Amino acid sequence: MAKAIIIGAGIGGIAAAIRLAVKGYTVTVLEANASFGGKMTQFTLPGGYRFDAGPSLFTLPHLVDELFSLAGRNPKDYFRYQRLPIVTQYFWPDGTRLTAHASSEDFAQEVETKLGIPKVQLKKHLQKVARLYHATANTFLHKSLHKLDTYISADVLKTLPALPELGLTTTMHAANAKAFSDPRLVQLLDRYATYNGSDPYQAPGTLNLIPHLEFNIGAFYPEGGIYAIAESLVKLGEELGVEFRYQEPVQEIITQGNRATGVRTSQGVYEADLVVSNMDVVPTYRKLLPSQPAPERTLQQPRSSSALIYYWGISRSFPELDLHNIFFSQDYKAEFEHIFKKGTVTEDPTVYVNITSKYTPSDAPTDHENWFVMVNVPHNAGQDWKKLIQQTRQSVLRKVSQALGVEIGPLISAERVWDPKGIEADTSSFAGALYGSSSNNRMAAFLRHPNFSSKLKGLYFVGGSVHPGGGIPLCLLSAKIATDLAPVVSSPATT
Repeated sequence: MAKAIIIGAGIGGIAAAIRLAVKGYTVTVLEANASFGGKMTQFTLPGGYRFDAGPSLFTLPHLVDELFSLAGRNPKDYFRYQRLPIVTQYFWPDGTRLTAHASSEDFAQEVETKLGIPKVQLKKHLQKVARLYHATANTFLHKSLHKLDTYISADVLKTLPALPELGLTTTMHAANAKAFSDPRLVQLLDRYATYNGSDPYQAPGTLNLIPHLEFNIGAFYPEGGIYAIAESLVKLGEELGVEFRYQEPVQEIITQGNRATGVRTSQGVYEADLVVSNMDVVPTYRKLLPSQPAPERTLQQPRSSSALIYYWGISRSFPELDLHNIFFSQDYKAEFEHIFKKGTVTEDPTVYVNITSKYTPSDAPTDHENWFVMVNVPHNAGQDWKKLIQQTRQSVLRKVSQALGVEIGPLISAERVWDPKGIEADTSSFAGALYGSSSNNRMAAFLRHPNFSSKLKGLYFVGGSVHPGGGIPLCLLSAKIATDLAPVVSSPATT
């Protein structure tokens, strides 16, 4: 039976393992860490606070369900989730508070009430991005951008008429500022650039399709938190015969001629008919393929932003907060200039607070909350992170305390911090960049590494550093694209 090796048990690697097992491969996943999940892991802090370490937003859940269905399983037997009635609570420095309801009708009414923008204007905008998303997603997200077949498929006939409206020649911010007069709504829409670690003042207007996922399809919450996604998929993989080997980092991808033939670890050599790297493409080439010519133009693309995350156990509850909460900065442009041009953190950052105990009460003691507090920061380029951690902590406490009218500092009963250096060390994300390269130019999507090697047969790539990008849905799609390119070797493994 044909053998496949997966390097890394992040969500992309797990999904690739399942898809290859269904296609008839014997699959082994080699993971450097003690468990699966990559950034999608969990931990607890003293006092009874549980945290999802990395991703906190869940959209397009059908991409997870699809993996169970492919294997002949009922997704609900493994994994359950609910659609959020409220996507995000927004707070601005001027005291404005806005509830982003999941219902586009209710959201539009809230925008009209709080910001004075006629609801019909926002509804038309959301209808437009839905239309453009459906016209382009199959071409740009579900298929390789590096295969001729993509451009001669029927899907392109739907995509071509939509191109003039995609905003390829303008920036996200310019497009949003043209569409809406209120700077608060513009800021709300601009923030979706951060979903792939980019700058709305540089990234193309194409990224303005991202809000469609939340407001037209919905944001969701998995029972048990984000970690439950990885946990349920690993269970499925094991049932399909996938072997997960932990604390066994790959040291080299073995090649013979123009083909990848296996990998080497401290435990020996694993021969394989194909190898899939879920590791960031930069260390994949630099560390695992040092003798192979690297695609330097791709590897040297500007890095995406990273994150500075404070995990706080909070010794009281805040009814005005929800699962997702955003406290905006006063000067958004200056914030992104600090990240992408100055390589540092502004004194007035936008703060994201995720509180899973709102939906999973056991994640915190009674009348307490588990706060995942994140600030977008530059990738690691040798900054003094110890100093930035302390400075940013004070900025965060000042902003959130002022917005809520309560001093937050004395309420912190437990704490952990994850910075770009730690993210890089723990997940092999080059320079701690969360999404590989940024999307700060109109050609960025085409400059991302493809899901296959053009030099080595049998070598494929998945995860946030390759096409179509970072975040749970795109990592799942990367696995679909990569494994669709691999040959079927036997009847599906569905028993």
